[in-house]
Amino acid sequence: MDTEVEFEPRARNVELPSRGGAMAVLDFGPQERPVDIVFSHANGFNARTYRSILAPLGERLRILALDLRGHGASTLPAVIEGRDGWSEFRDDLRALLAAATEGPVVLAGHSMGATASLLAAAAEPGRAKALVLFDPVLIHTPGRRSEDDPAVAESPLAQGALRRRADFPDKRAALEAYRGRGAFRTWNDAQLADYVEAGFQVDGAGGVTLTCRPEWEASNFRSHNYDPWAAFRATRCPIRILRAEVGSTARLDDHLPELLGTGRIRVETVAGASHFLPMERPELVRQALREAAA
Repeated sequence: MDTEVEFEPRARNVELPSRGGAMAVLDFGPQERPVDIVFSHANGFNARTYRSILAPLGERLRILALDLRGHGASTLPAVIEGRDGWSEFRDDLRALLAAATEGPVVLAGHSMGATASLLAAAAEPGRAKALVLFDPVLIHTPGRRSEDDPAVAESPLAQGALRRRADFPDKRAALEAYRGRGAFRTWNDAQLADYVEAGFQVDGAGGVTLTCRPEWEASNFRSHNYDPWAAFRATRCPIRILRAEVGSTARLDDHLPELLGTGRIRVETVAGASHFLPMERPELVRQALREAAA
């Protein structure tokens, strides 16, 4: 049983004028301490989803957990038409680092957030002390991935996102609809409650609606447009990749010799874990982040 003490975060906004809005963050740990870790979430989630996972680290470390563009309480515009892929998240993260951190930090994240962290570290190697990537999305997508491409438009993940129910009478109804089902079946009650708390907002009809709209979540599945292998080559810091044993999005086996040959990249497969590795192995997540921040 996990008996670690939790330390509640402070919710605040970081204005990013160059990016067109503000990024909402949860700020864990001693406020007077420089930021140690910046953590980015998976597609469709939000910073609060990881609160119970990250909060115990606040006893000694300072962590910023972000609401990426189009998610949670962030006000950065989520415009689907004409998107250039996940470079948006990369550049939002770079702007956040410039505005809210003082020196090199550990960049960490889950799934899409892990990949965004990798891309940011590649663009500005001096800002990354280390990378800790929990089942990152590592798919070589040469050239622009257009949403007009039928193969992209018919992505099962994108189609699944578009079928998501966006509206409920209240958060309790959403919680009951999700508990033990689909992607949430391996989550504990605290994790699910935190996702729902920040994942829904009051709508104009007296109910609640998703803060990450299904259309935006689907667009993220369709619009990658990045080369992770070039990004790895551009980084300079130690990197630890923890990938799922079941259904992993870290499709890197063909590149393992190159990655391991750097001497600074570790790749570990977590036995029994699914893509929702952080929810299933929170103690492993904390251990990896503590080691990277040391």
